[in-house]
Amino acid sequence: MVQSANRRGARLTGVLRSDYTGQECALAAALEVLGERWTLLIVRDAFFGVRRFSDFVVRLDIPRAVLTDRLRGLVDHGVMAQVEDPDRPGRHVYELTPAGTELWPALHALISWGSEHRRRSTRKYEHAACGTELAPGGLCPSCGVVPGPEDVVTASRAPGQEIRTDAISVAMRAPRRLLEPIAP
Repeated sequence: MVQSANRRGARLTGVLRSDYTGQECALAAALEVLGERWTLLIVRDAFFGVRRFSDFVVRLDIPRAVLTDRLRGLVDHGVMAQVEDPDRPGRHVYELTPAGTELWPALHALISWGSEHRRRSTRKYEHAACGTELAPGGLCPSCGVVPGPEDVVTASRAPGQEIRTDAISVAMRAPRRLLEPIAP
């Protein structure tokens, strides 16, 4: 019984590793940056316009220490940048870098997959130029292009039925372009 528990513990330890030593795969390299719990949700909210540390905490219900660690990793790996807050001298905000914004089609593909196979997405994503809802991977079926996140409008799929009442979530209910900073 102890041996079985030890084997189970060894397996769990392998699952919880944060690196992919020995993997010769670009996906493994990407997962070293983006694969930890919370990380993609932080990136998702950065696309929604969340920029302040305190707003990430409220919106995600994430422990402050975990958020600090994940933001540090995203900054260290060039996915996000920490910049001076133009509204509050001496404070910082976080924004996606060009490398971070390149994650949009992959993030949209994951959102689409989750909406299809797990839980219907509460948000819709439309090409700002034509108003067409995007297909998985961010493709606009009408225009045949994958618009950049700055050309995507997102809104609540079922206005008035939202559960979250924090200021950031409320501000996100109205149609808005991705990357547009949220000012609760």
